[in-house]
Amino acid sequence: MNKTYRQDNIIYRILIVIFVLMISISYTTIRTNSNILEVFSYKKELPIYSVDTNEKKIALSFDAAWGDDYTLGILDILDKYEVKSTFFLVGFWVDKYPEHVKEIYKRGHDVGNHSTNHPYMTKLSDDEIVKELNITGDKIEKLIKEKPILFRPPFGDYNDRVINLCKENGYYVIQWDVDSLDWKELGVQPVVDRVTRNIESGSIVLFHNNAKYIIEYLPIVIERLQDEGYEIVPISELIYKDNFYMDNTGRQKLKE
Repeated sequence: MNKTYRQDNIIYRILIVIFVLMISISYTTIRTNSNILEVFSYKKELPIYSVDTNEKKIALSFDAAWGDDYTLGILDILDKYEVKSTFFLVGFWVDKYPEHVKEIYKRGHDVGNHSTNHPYMTKLSDDEIVKELNITGDKIEKLIKEKPILFRPPFGDYNDRVINLCKENGYYVIQWDVDSLDWKELGVQPVVDRVTRNIESGSIVLFHNNAKYIIEYLPIVIERLQDEGYEIVPISELIYKDNFYMDNTGRQKLKE
């Protein structure tokens, strides 16, 4: 077998592969009743990590799943600095501390849904996902007479299916772009440094309501942010409710 024959054979095989791929793409295009560009323009669904805004506004959020030692202390600190924030509540936490759910709402904070059993949402069936949303949503609505519109998936775990089901059930899916890592219990200064060094207009900060040292670092963080000119608002006031799109980083932007 000479060199020229081997080269021709390789070129022939490459052409065959290209031909098969073209046929496959054409078949997909016909089946989906779309044009070929749409085959390559698939866009992943993303939750809201942050918001594109010219205003110097940010949001603080607190996930509540296990424990309630510091919730009232957090609320008192927020009151002191005239800050409104967002609390994401798990169903079993709502069951255990219903009066604190009411207190959070009474003091003017967002009450968001954080699932019923704190599962990995992507591992659930469609029906199970909807059940996780509705059970806790109904519990919260019964207590505060208002249906939550914000949902944060446990562990930050999501996919297109989870986000689309949340949308269908009236929820904006919320993540964060600044993680305090307070759950690591590294002390006060690491949390202060991490938050204040990474914040920018439109940021959403993740805290946990029962994190060790939260009563110590929260006032410092708030004072630093306010000194830098940031207005701290609930997530429901930070995000756009309609006429928006998500860029590939999860930053929510208004359509022009």
